[in-house]
Amino acid sequence: MSDTPAASACPVHAPSGPDDRKSAAIAARNTRPAEGARVARGFAFSREVLRSPAMRQGGAGADQVPIDNPEHVSFFFLDGDLHRRRRAAVANFFAPRTIVNVHHPVMQATMDRLLAELRHKRAMPLDELSFQMAVDVAAEIVGLTEGDSRELAGRLGRMLSFDGGPARTGLNALWHKAVMAWRAMVLIRKDLKPAVEARKRAPREDVVSYMVREGYSTKAMLIECMTYGTAGMLTTREFIVMVGWHLFTNPPLRERFLTGGEADQFAILEEILRLEPVAAMLHRRVTEDVELAGQTASAGELLAIDIRAANTDEAITGSCPYRIDPDRAKRMKVIGSYLSFGDGPHRCPGAQVALHETRIFLDRLLREPGIRLASEPRVEWNAMLGSYELRGAVVSLDAD
Repeated sequence: MSDTPAASACPVHAPSGPDDRKSAAIAARNTRPAEGARVARGFAFSREVLRSPAMRQGGAGADQVPIDNPEHVSFFFLDGDLHRRRRAAVANFFAPRTIVNVHHPVMQATMDRLLAELRHKRAMPLDELSFQMAVDVAAEIVGLTEGDSRELAGRLGRMLSFDGGPARTGLNALWHKAVMAWRAMVLIRKDLKPAVEARKRAPREDVVSYMVREGYSTKAMLIECMTYGTAGMLTTREFIVMVGWHLFTNPPLRERFLTGGEADQFAILEEILRLEPVAAMLHRRVTEDVELAGQTASAGELLAIDIRAANTDEAITGSCPYRIDPDRAKRMKVIGSYLSFGDGPHRCPGAQVALHETRIFLDRLLREPGIRLASEPRVEWNAMLGSYELRGAVVSLDAD
């Protein structure tokens, strides 16, 4: 049975027809499954793969991650009971009550500072503003709160974005390794160690306190912090800019976002994320033969979940899947983000945090008098993460 969504009569599918997506072209040119992987494009099969206990993490180097000491491996790479226990240990950091009572004040305080700076400068890069929001929130969750958050954002941004060039061989590889080692050492000295010492004296509800309690090594702590950084900072930065781009350039949608309640705002955010998932593909390794959604997955097989294709499968989206329709999920009785946050045991634990900070950021920004998008972003591609990046967008305030 084919796993490719059926062709549709919807006019949106025509090459010259309307299409609200802004990142589809670059994703189509650059998204590649891991070597030997079978690509899953239909929603039903893809969701069952992500939910199945017969699957293990694949891709992103998961097959090469040593788990001889699984307590010190990021839970992103764990499966089964080990993954469930580790995820349960940090679940409270992402609970609805924690988001409202702990993270909302951080988000609002960050926006107070960012808007004050924007009013002073009159124009700022949107990706810098959104990254500072993502860093402040993720730092609160992780526990990297003992230093200046703007300096932390700079250090994390340099570590997470440095790739050393298109081909790391010879001197290039040595240079990359040396630069990354130096930046890691600076991050440990200025951010991680002060946080560890503070949590030893007064533990809090955050990841650093958990790692101190469990006896993590400094290296293991750094790996965990960088995993949270990649998942909670880079992706949220791009999502905020993408949603902002849509809202600035779609006046009716922007009006609905600003006049609707929180539920309506979340529906808009999730519908944009359905069309513009930051991560384009997820991989799973099959551990035993299994039947899923009428298809067979064989033991040892590597499956590549094409999130964009699954999210636009008309069997689950209804008609015109390439159009932004905030009422779609309610009408189709499905989770609004579809598979953009993954699904099953490895569904992104910070999904609700990302949605809340995006909502607060854009609700505050778009209500600022005179705000406009002075320049639209360039759509670039991060080959290491397999995701789009948006650079060059500038927001400005009109003169009084």
